[in-house]
Amino acid sequence: MAGPFDGKTILVVDDDPDIVTAIKAVFDEMGASVATAADGNSAIDQAASDCPDLVVLDAMLPGRSGFLVLEHLKRVAKETGECPNIVMITGNQGRRHQAWAQSLGVDAYLNKPFRMERLIETVEKLLLN
Repeated sequence: MAGPFDGKTILVVDDDPDIVTAIKAVFDEMGASVATAADGNSAIDQAASDCPDLVVLDAMLPGRSGFLVLEHLKRVAKETGECPNIVMITGNQGRRHQAWAQSLGVDAYLNKPFRMERLIETVEKLLLN
């Protein structure tokens, strides 16, 4: 049975293994090819090798913050013309971080904890519309 995300590659970047496992399981079940990274530097390497359609990106990461990863991916996009959709997830409830992410070009921003259905709806809007 085909899933709605067949043929799509999603990179999940978070330093919390439970969050990564949960998100990966959902998108695997929906047909996506899912890669993971646990820190910002690995995320950049993984994005370069996999060319994902979408990145679920934690804001606070070891090595390189999600904001620096977002900035890097958007800069590469300007050079290549190809950019994944980026959904930033964060436990920080402050509006300043959301404004910063939006200024860098994030496609969607979700505060943790979030319902998995909300993440799925967000990803569907970005990948299927």
